[in-house]
Amino acid sequence: MEEQVERESMEFDVVIVGAGPSGLAAACRLMQQANEAEQELSVCVVEKGSEVGAHILSGAIFEPRALQELFPDWAERGAPLTTPASRDEVYLLKDAEKGQKLPNALVPPSMHNTGGDMPRYVISAGNLCRWLAEQAEGLGVEIFPGFAAQEAIVEEGVVKGILIGDMGVGADGQPKDGHMPGMELRARYTLFAEGARGHIGKRLIEEYRLDAGKDPQHYGIGLKELWDVPAEQHEPGLVLHGSGWPLDKHTHGGWFLYHGDNQQVVVGLIMDLSYQNPWLSPFDEFQRMKHHPVLAKHLEGGKRVAYGARAIAKGGLNCLPKMTFPGGLLIGCDAGTLNFAKIKGLHTAMKSGLVAAETVFEAVAKGDEGGQELTAFTEKWEASWAYAELKESSSFGPAIHKYGTVMGGAYNFADQLLRGKLPNVHDTTPDHAALKPASEFEKIDYPKPDGKLSFDKPSSVFLSNTNHEEDQPCHLQLADRELPIRENLPEYAEPAQRYCPAGVYEVVEGDDGKPRFQINFQNCVHCKTCDIKDPAQNITWVAPEGGGGPNYPNM
Repeated sequence: MEEQVERESMEFDVVIVGAGPSGLAAACRLMQQANEAEQELSVCVVEKGSEVGAHILSGAIFEPRALQELFPDWAERGAPLTTPASRDEVYLLKDAEKGQKLPNALVPPSMHNTGGDMPRYVISAGNLCRWLAEQAEGLGVEIFPGFAAQEAIVEEGVVKGILIGDMGVGADGQPKDGHMPGMELRARYTLFAEGARGHIGKRLIEEYRLDAGKDPQHYGIGLKELWDVPAEQHEPGLVLHGSGWPLDKHTHGGWFLYHGDNQQVVVGLIMDLSYQNPWLSPFDEFQRMKHHPVLAKHLEGGKRVAYGARAIAKGGLNCLPKMTFPGGLLIGCDAGTLNFAKIKGLHTAMKSGLVAAETVFEAVAKGDEGGQELTAFTEKWEASWAYAELKESSSFGPAIHKYGTVMGGAYNFADQLLRGKLPNVHDTTPDHAALKPASEFEKIDYPKPDGKLSFDKPSSVFLSNTNHEEDQPCHLQLADRELPIRENLPEYAEPAQRYCPAGVYEVVEGDDGKPRFQINFQNCVHCKTCDIKDPAQNITWVAPEGGGGPNYPNM
């Protein structure tokens, strides 16, 4: 019989899991309403990163529509929006040398970042979250960084809060010196804002069948670097996007390169995880992409100062699950509110947080003791501008998957001009099921990194400042430990070695001379790609000890 662990418990009105844009926007709006109504309200945000912003990774071009609603005086408050987008360029790369700049008239309206009545900004999403956390604390929100929510507390079908993971457990599962059992944080309502493929959100979607009748969620992997560049080649506010080379016609995705402030440039690749070829390595595609002349001229003579990777929930409205269940809500990228037609998700995530906060406060203010299913949220959310955005672009990703980058792009261009009036396109194949046997493709011989524009995984992981306590249980759990070598290796050349952007997974020779699957979990940047793309769905990502993972600066 399992020994009962004595756990401390804390009670709040609202617990929010994740100090990202949606979670922090919700926390701020909750306390704004409470302070305006002179009503006591206890709101707690837990964040698995060592600090707020440590695990936040986004492009990012920011549309401040939701921020304007939350803090109309955001500029006076010192929000880190200092570099407005000043010029757009969009390219189609034909091969390793040639690229064609697209005329503005052929660029879909959703990709325009200049002009219009609302300026957009090149920002660090991590710094935006750090600033939002300061505003939240100033309003009376309690924020606990370094505490990883491990599971939801569910009693009689109702979410009652969360359980924080234990601290000080050894790799053998036994308590070490200084062991601290995880606390229970109980609440009237719990908001889950963990980001794309949140590990608790994933379980809640399954347990409450929130995705019934929906297309399976689709994801991309986003890889990003931050560069210091010479002053003479820096143009603050310049925004570049592109597609084509190095990805083939069966592999969809695109790149971005933004000139921010402080003589810095961010460059990245977003690659759909619906790709078919198991020999593909998103990391290596990204590294060779930077050698294209269109991109290289912005980076040459510069110095790479940061690296990171993160999965992106990009399925849009067709894949958006029901966001309500008894006792809580699923918000932001935990649900999948990103508008991939714009390649933007911060503003829609924040808006979902604002709608959630208004719904929860309305219930609590009426004396609701919690545990109800807040169905009013759905009505408010579907009446919002964020939902309207998602509805207009619901075919964007599926059309590219179905018709390819060029024809799918043409379909989307027409659909945007008609404001979403063309027939809705669906993609019902989960990303992991799109992978085909390795025998159907030639092995890809990626060029060696030159150490100037392209780099290897170890040096990249070093720049992500990733760290985990080594003596702890592995947070990358295999349902069947033998399956990677028994099935994935012969069928798919064990693709985890390549889809992981941090060198976590390796096939090495064991002491008996036979191949062995090795997991270097200390390298994990919490991108969740393995949980999504493993063809057997054999890998489950769970939260490691709080405070572990990357520590992204200015990303």
